[in-house]
Amino acid sequence: MTLLEIHPLNQLDRPRLQELMAGYSSTQSYLVSKKEGDEQTTFTLSLQLLAKPYWKNYWDCLADDDLHRYEGFLTDGFSLGAYRDGKWLGVVLAELQSWNRVLNVWELHVDPSYRRQGIGRSLLDELARRARKAGLRALAVETQNTNVDAIHFYRKAGFSIERLDLSFYANDDLETGEVAIFMKRTLV
Repeated sequence: MTLLEIHPLNQLDRPRLQELMAGYSSTQSYLVSKKEGDEQTTFTLSLQLLAKPYWKNYWDCLADDDLHRYEGFLTDGFSLGAYRDGKWLGVVLAELQSWNRVLNVWELHVDPSYRRQGIGRSLLDELARRARKAGLRALAVETQNTNVDAIHFYRKAGFSIERLDLSFYANDDLETGEVAIFMKRTLV
């Protein structure tokens, strides 16, 4: 097997990106609860088994505006592709936030048939190396409480949960069961 090569992206092959963004399924979820009071407010995440598997297709959630925005990220050099024998196996699309020196990871995906081979971790580590070299202080990522595998993956890659947003996707996220979880990996 040849070595994995990671290079900055200079264009997005939308059909291949759609294949990479195949989504996920999960038999678990973190139940998010909130107790708010004058003296104390607490948020709790409790791992639970789901009665039926949860399925998420990322491509169906994207608008054409999102793809145009992602293409705009390419000029900063922080959006990377992972390749083996010329085949595009993984992608990370990241946006530079100069004002606070944070690199926001908007998309991280690996071809489903190549997952659990270290490609996602290699992409994140190369992104961290480039961000550190550019003087950035952290990588930030958003995922969902329903994507337990992603949360575990990001934790292993040095990220920790920084915040929750109970209405990031819609006003009833807590009730519908999909809550945004924001994680960060410090670099300095």
